[in-house]
Amino acid sequence: MWRELIDELYPEAELPAPADEATIVEIEKVLSLPLPFELGSLLGECNGVYNQYGDAVVWSAERVIEDNLAMRNEPDSLELYAPFHELIFFGDSDMGPQFAYVHTDYGPGIIVWDQETDQRRLAVVSLRDYLVRCLTQGNGWFRSTVRPPGSR
Repeated sequence: MWRELIDELYPEAELPAPADEATIVEIEKVLSLPLPFELGSLLGECNGVYNQYGDAVVWSAERVIEDNLAMRNEPDSLELYAPFHELIFFGDSDMGPQFAYVHTDYGPGIIVWDQETDQRRLAVVSLRDYLVRCLTQGNGWFRSTVRPPGSR
């Protein structure tokens, strides 16, 4: 399903082999959060997705673990940012912002996080919508979801 969607959106994409099932299961165990079904499903088909610029639109399962643990345990992050323990970061843009799942009362949503301001804004509600935007609208589609500090 995911490979077909990505091929439709971005036919030039070279998709890696599926992630190892044990590594996908390890994400939940290590991060102590439920892995959204759609992310686990995508990683089970291809271990990461890259756009035409080489950005890791979806990180590999190994990077999901490594980067999330690093962000949660980095002393500077603990001082500079609100806690990350309720987020699962899974992708980024060369423009700086990173994308993460956040669990809400209505289920998981995908936020964009700006490391300069620590601003966290809901970007999309599904991985499918996220991929459509990343692979068809290019870098910067998420800017409309991020507002300058102090704006409403």
